[in-house]
Amino acid sequence: MIMSSFSTRVTAVAALSLVPMSVLAALSDLNMPRGVTPIAHEAYYLHMLILWICVAIAVVVFGAMFYSILMHRRSRGAEAASFHHSTKAEILWTVVPCVILLGMAVPATKGLVAIEDASEADMTIKVTGYQWKWHYEYLDGGVSFYSNLSNDSRNAIYSGNVRDTPNYLIDVDNPVVIPVDKKVRILLTSSDVIHSWWVPEFGIKKDAIPGFINEMWVRADTVGTYRGQCAELCGRDHGFMPIVVKVKPQAEFDAWMESNQQASAAPAPAR
Repeated sequence: MIMSSFSTRVTAVAALSLVPMSVLAALSDLNMPRGVTPIAHEAYYLHMLILWICVAIAVVVFGAMFYSILMHRRSRGAEAASFHHSTKAEILWTVVPCVILLGMAVPATKGLVAIEDASEADMTIKVTGYQWKWHYEYLDGGVSFYSNLSNDSRNAIYSGNVRDTPNYLIDVDNPVVIPVDKKVRILLTSSDVIHSWWVPEFGIKKDAIPGFINEMWVRADTVGTYRGQCAELCGRDHGFMPIVVKVKPQAEFDAWMESNQQASAAPAPAR
């Protein structure tokens, strides 16, 4: 009985010790992704900085409010103050918010400047949005192709077998391939209506506008496959134009480029 009671208590303590970890894990899933680019890292840092500033402000404000309610309630014999204003308090609640806003504005401005700096890029890709697909042109390598929704996802739309389809609506037939740790300049435009190129892990999203070229850049620091979608309502099949970017080591990227250059140079089959 003693051993049984002891083991029960140990199990209970272990279960309670896991509660904070599970809560933190759940909260981390709700948080914005850390991303794999300098822009995404900066956005995550600013997000967490401002979040904790807001938490600190909430603790101070609500702490003072609840303390005042508890310690100065009528049942304790508290009486309302008779003063009309306090110059010191007015100066304090004007200066402190200004300092906090400046503390937020300085790093945010640096981040915004960095987002727009697409200079000194290692390569350039032109992205053109269509209803409802993407066209990619590697301006430095002579490779171009269309990227459509994958056949598996397209077939699942008509068959209704969506639960058993991997990466349903977020997979393509021809993914974009870029090298790791290289600055890639992306030029965005559209041939018909406004689209928007968005990959969450890259921390960037910009509109593709007809007759206009938008510019952004990516430098992924981790090899992997990253998925996104058109983030601008662009028509009936708006949800069917995903984005898939594969980040590869330089040697694998070079081999991919060479094979695609050869395919582009091959003569079209006779009809």
